[in-house]
Amino acid sequence: MTNTAYSPGLHKLLTLRVENIDKLISLKGFKNFSDGILLKYGLEEVGFSSHVFDNGSYTAAYCLKESHLCIHTWPEFTQLTMDVYLCNYLKDNSDKVRAIAKEYIDYFEAEVIKDFEINR
Repeated sequence: MTNTAYSPGLHKLLTLRVENIDKLISLKGFKNFSDGILLKYGLEEVGFSSHVFDNGSYTAAYCLKESHLCIHTWPEFTQLTMDVYLCNYLKDNSDKVRAIAKEYIDYFEAEVIKDFEINR
């Protein structure tokens, strides 16, 4: 039996501090930006679900053919949590995951509080 090392992908978990509250309460802005990310990086959306809370914060999840992007915002704490996970049995998408995470950090003009990488 051959034991071949296989890693389906990189899962990046972020906690960010965001001073621009408008971005933490604008699901529409997040969705527009994210749709551009999907196009730019050639990702295929298979579903999208979201909810806006009474204070304007939101939670959203893109189910992707390649896995998922998820976000939860807390404007009252000037924070958000996000995860970016791309898997692929044909190639390593780790650099793409890191680039996408950086794009979101830049979009939110965020300070990184926590940044975890899990090789699945």
